[in-house]
Amino acid sequence: MSQHLLLILLSLLFILLNPISASPIIQKFKEAPQFYNSADCPVLDPGDDDNDVAAKKPIFCSRRAVHVAMTLDSAYIRGSVAAVLSVLQHSSCPENIVFHFVASASADASSLRSTVSASFPYLDFAVYVFNVSSVSRLISSSIRSALDCPLNYARSYLADLLPPCVRRVVYLDSDLILVDDIAKLAATDLGRDSVLAAPEYCNANFTSYFTSAFWSNPTLSLTFADRKACYFNTGVMVIDLSRWREGAYTARIEEWMAMQKRIRIYQLGSLPPFLLVFAGLIKPVNHRWNQHGLGGDNFRGLCRDLHPGPVSLLHWSGKGKPWARLDAGRPCPLDALWSPYDLLQTPFALDS
Repeated sequence: MSQHLLLILLSLLFILLNPISASPIIQKFKEAPQFYNSADCPVLDPGDDDNDVAAKKPIFCSRRAVHVAMTLDSAYIRGSVAAVLSVLQHSSCPENIVFHFVASASADASSLRSTVSASFPYLDFAVYVFNVSSVSRLISSSIRSALDCPLNYARSYLADLLPPCVRRVVYLDSDLILVDDIAKLAATDLGRDSVLAAPEYCNANFTSYFTSAFWSNPTLSLTFADRKACYFNTGVMVIDLSRWREGAYTARIEEWMAMQKRIRIYQLGSLPPFLLVFAGLIKPVNHRWNQHGLGGDNFRGLCRDLHPGPVSLLHWSGKGKPWARLDAGRPCPLDALWSPYDLLQTPFALDS
């Protein structure tokens, strides 16, 4: 028996005797410095809800706190940790920020929670388990398999997952960093009836987000007839959860996903249902709050430049992620702006 074949057989035996866990090994991260409130930060009220959440941790129901929602999983944990650090570092009142993390029921929520606590031992946060079975049956395949992950759809269920006392939340993807105070974004005026706010991009070809089957259908094509529908990126949104709950918007999104199962009306994951429900009805936010597309397109992930204008948030939406390109030794120029927020503890890192 050749040495090569023997090694293969020994490897197979090792795998059989030591089955690989369903969850990838969680990476280890350095502890971030603690950030403190400035002198003029508001004193947080405990909220007016008489419930267990407010009793245990009043900040979780405070209307003066900045509530941030993100998903959390082992594949994107490195990006999530960097995003949290960027939020805290550029906040004038970091102690007034609460993070609401959503993890899949199949994930090791305990390990994810420990990872966040180790890097941010002072952080006010909670991890909510998202049972993906309800949405998995509604997901249709898209142009990139990563977009089909059920956790991508968690943003549609925040009103159900977060405590009822949380009335407003800033939703952030894990592949971004802030370079400005998130309180400015959280304070966006939603007016009298808007449910969410986000930067709009009315120069984008809106029709391309839906198939010919959608536009050729006499009923479906009238969906946007009474509104000026523009593309917006769902990776950065300010959401009024109270209005969302009152309007049963999760059910509205699910209705379009069920329609997609019968007639293929779009190609791009969790974004089109949001556009179908909200495009033309959102409160526009300055483009500086989502310099998106830095991950390139959904196929090749090529390098891209910033859009013209000021920058408050950089978003590596698209196929290419800065940590992957840096590890591969093929970073894009703008990936250097993400690198300072990377807390990954490498085996050869020297303590400063």
